[in-house]
Amino acid sequence: MVVAIHQPEHLPWLGFFHKALQADCLVLLDNVQYRKHYFQNRNRIRGKQGALWLTVPVLTRGKASQPIREVRVDNEGNPRWREKCRRSLIQHYEASPHWERYAGALQEIYRGAWTNLADLNEQIVRQMLGWFSIRAEIRRASELVPEGSGSSLLLSICRQMGAQTYLSGISGRDYLEVEQFERAGIEVRFQDFHHPIYRQRYEPFLPCLSAVDLLFNHGPASREILQGVGVPVMEEVFC
Repeated sequence: MVVAIHQPEHLPWLGFFHKALQADCLVLLDNVQYRKHYFQNRNRIRGKQGALWLTVPVLTRGKASQPIREVRVDNEGNPRWREKCRRSLIQHYEASPHWERYAGALQEIYRGAWTNLADLNEQIVRQMLGWFSIRAEIRRASELVPEGSGSSLLLSICRQMGAQTYLSGISGRDYLEVEQFERAGIEVRFQDFHHPIYRQRYEPFLPCLSAVDLLFNHGPASREILQGVGVPVMEEVFC
C-alpha cells in the first residue's frame, strides 16, 4: 500500500497527478490551515501573453486559522466567479485539439452551487484523475481524524490507511522526520518529478500550469506525457 498525501488544490498541476499515479491511495489533506494566495483556491492556465490565474473567491476575513475543510466560497461577494472561470477556459482553450473531450464536464462542475472549497476541489480532482486513467483511492484527512501535526500528522494518516510506503514530495526532505516512519515500519519514498515539455497552444513553453493545459492540448496521450514518455523533460526536479 503506497499512500500519498497532498492538500486539495484547485485545478492541480502535473506534479499532483504524477504523485497520484504512483500511489494506491491519495489522501487530500483538508484538515490543515488554509494558505492564502497559494494554490488551494486558484491555479494558472496558459494565455496568449503568458500565464494567468483562475481563482475561486473565498471568505478569509477574520478566519486566519481556518482549516481547508471549512473554507467557504464567496458566492455573495463574487457571484460571477463561475462564469469568469468558464469564459477564461473557453477563450484560451476552445481552439485546442482536445477541447471538446473535456470541456463539457469541466464546465458542468463550475456550474454547480458550490459553497465549500474543499468539496469543489475534490470533485475536480476526481474528474481529472479519471481523465488521466489514474485509479488511486481518494480519501480526505478530515474523515480519518488523524492526530498530531507535521510529520506526526502524516504518519498518523499513513498508519490509519495501512501504508507500507509513504510517497512524499521532494520538499519533504526538508521537514519530514523519516525516523518516525521507519520506526513504524513504513518506508518513505520521495517523488522524482521532471516536468515534461510538451506542445502548448502558445510559445514559449511554460511549466507548472494546471494539468488541464496538457489535457486540452494532448488528450489521451496526456498520461504518457505526464510520465515523460516520448517528450523531453526538464532537468530540475519539481516538488
